[in-house]
Amino acid sequence: MMESLSGSNAIAHVRKNEDGAWDEPHWLKDHLIGTAELAKQFASVFDSASWGFAEGIGHDTGKALEKWQTYLKVISGYDEEAHLETKAGKQEHSGPSARLAEEVFGKGIGRILAYCIAGHHAGLPDWIGSQSALAFRLQQTTTLGIPDAYKTALLGHRPGQAPWKFDTQGLDLSLWLRMLFSCLVDADFLDTEKYMNPEKFIERSQYLPLSLLLTRFNEHMVQKSAHALKEANTPVNRIRQRVLADCRSAANLAPGIFSLTVPTGGGKTLSSMAFALEHAVRYGKERVIYVIPYTSIIEQNADVFREALGKDQVVEHHSNLDDNDATPQARLAAENWDAPVIVTTSVQFFESLFAAKTSRCRKLHSIANSVVVLDEAQLVPVEFLEPILAIMKLLCEHYKVTFVICTATQPAFEKQDDLPKFPGFPKGSMREIIQNVPRLYSELKRVKVELPLEMKTPRTWEEISKELLSVDRVLCVVSDRKSCRELFTLMPKGSYHLSALMCAQHRSDLIADIKKKLESDKVVRVVSTQLVEAGVDIDFPVVYRAMAGLDSIVQAAGRCNREGKLNAEGKLGKVVVFIPSRKAPIGILRKASETAMRMLEQGILDPIDQSVFAPYFSELYWKANSLDAKGIMKLLQPDISECGIQFRSAAEAFKIIDDSMQRTILVPYGNGEALIEKLNVEGPDRHLLRKLQRYSVNIYLNQFAELEERGSLEEVYPGIFALSCKIEYDDDVGLLIDEMPSDPEAFIVI
Repeated sequence: MMESLSGSNAIAHVRKNEDGAWDEPHWLKDHLIGTAELAKQFASVFDSASWGFAEGIGHDTGKALEKWQTYLKVISGYDEEAHLETKAGKQEHSGPSARLAEEVFGKGIGRILAYCIAGHHAGLPDWIGSQSALAFRLQQTTTLGIPDAYKTALLGHRPGQAPWKFDTQGLDLSLWLRMLFSCLVDADFLDTEKYMNPEKFIERSQYLPLSLLLTRFNEHMVQKSAHALKEANTPVNRIRQRVLADCRSAANLAPGIFSLTVPTGGGKTLSSMAFALEHAVRYGKERVIYVIPYTSIIEQNADVFREALGKDQVVEHHSNLDDNDATPQARLAAENWDAPVIVTTSVQFFESLFAAKTSRCRKLHSIANSVVVLDEAQLVPVEFLEPILAIMKLLCEHYKVTFVICTATQPAFEKQDDLPKFPGFPKGSMREIIQNVPRLYSELKRVKVELPLEMKTPRTWEEISKELLSVDRVLCVVSDRKSCRELFTLMPKGSYHLSALMCAQHRSDLIADIKKKLESDKVVRVVSTQLVEAGVDIDFPVVYRAMAGLDSIVQAAGRCNREGKLNAEGKLGKVVVFIPSRKAPIGILRKASETAMRMLEQGILDPIDQSVFAPYFSELYWKANSLDAKGIMKLLQPDISECGIQFRSAAEAFKIIDDSMQRTILVPYGNGEALIEKLNVEGPDRHLLRKLQRYSVNIYLNQFAELEERGSLEEVYPGIFALSCKIEYDDDVGLLIDEMPSDPEAFIVI
């Protein structure tokens, strides 16, 4: 019944053209229809098209209020004679729009639309708890003054029946509502951009279809495989070809949840992408989303995919991205993931699934009808495991998502007989892609693990350093930054140190230098925290690992004899596990280490054999204080009588990295010094801040206070601090600060 708006002259947006004259306004009726059509298109993927259209029609009806129209004309200068009768400042339109939806459709349909409409600028609200809560806003606002034509238009597009019967005891309703919200936010933004910035709008969505990307990928893999076998027709390269073949074969299986269990160095990065592309094309999926735990390896993997698919066909979305490395098209696609291949971080992916802010929720609807590869899935945070598994299950059931749980140490994500209350996937729902996992692990055995003779007797750093000095090419991985630095101080000049007290650019530079030296016959000794374990493509003949969880030991072993070159000489790589003088940090790292020690004491001979992972993770999950430490499930479980959901509180609680215990500072490493000076002189802009993220370090609050007290920090812009004393950032070890967290369990940094 949009004809009811045919005579409306209300304005949604105004703009000036290049010569300073006003263009024809963006009429409100056109904006409502344009937004509704886009939201309908997005929501149709999960059978909610009529809901998308209704929220689009209703989202800006409050702009039809006479006082809002006057407000727009005054602040824009569109009508020089217009004047406001009040000095109340910005006029709100989303509250009246939300209340109108509830008045038109009642508490059921109307309440669902009201959440989305009320939050389409400020973010999804809580139901109760503050003046920004939806209950308060609906009570305090009025629809008096909104022309009847808008009510009639909204009433004419009553949403159809809900797409499925919701489970009101879990996250089902809250996820669906958040998905509808995502559709509205993205549609509103795009329709507005089309009017306000048409050149920018045209730059979007200019990517090749997945079918052509699959052709490119296959051609690349044929060349890569032929080259690899020609250069080194080794057992490792032949096994990688078999892993690839298994992935291609399994891609024909029906969508759902898959596991890809491949030893480190088995070629799972490209093979998992082969599965994802083949499966996506076979079942009409719209995109592939590759989720990686650490920014330290995301750029490495993204480069691998760019080589196969084309530099301009892969979109990275993570905090360390330098906008100089991204095309304008890629930067736009990162806003809403409107691209066929997305590479992002676990933090970005999972926190977005529980987010309330418009900027983070905008891309959620793009997850629907996609293939999501979770690389290094064993690193899914245990304290959030229940809500994460619950939402993954819902994405598969209702949003046409296929998941690939990709790791060398497969976590026990399915329901387990010995843990009846474990909130995992239904037993038997995960299908393994590799046809014979035990055989694969046996054939890809490249290391021998030496275990401590005595689990109760720790080794001193002096003892460990002497052993490291007896080897020319060795990597030693420890579980915390303080231990890393203590051991490094005992190493000779020319050794390498890697930890998160070094900015991202510093770490990247050192890893590149380490790789170059490993290709020569030079001495290379590295001491690192566990940041080097997850996918960093380095290959040492000898690796030492301080006692840790079995998954961490396996990841460390993956940096040893990675290419199997020693096997050709009839040898195996050497992995030495030792008891360090300092225990792993309190929390899940400590529990993982203790679980591994107990299992080893009970007689496990090979801690990297794939058969030990299921019992290890089962015990670890049982030992965890909670698999929903922040009570996310309760916050998002709807109050049936009022459809009350605490969206904003849940979003604030779901923080994989707890930034309440840390501050970020900029450091004068390399080009960072010039960028800090530019910030100081010119002030911030988005591109400059993105560049500076590669020159930032996160520290504890007490460390920040210590640096500030001794005058080592400068506030280069309000709220942005930089290290002012160069001697406190060392080219070998990074930031020189004592490791003294006030609450080490609350925030663990690797």
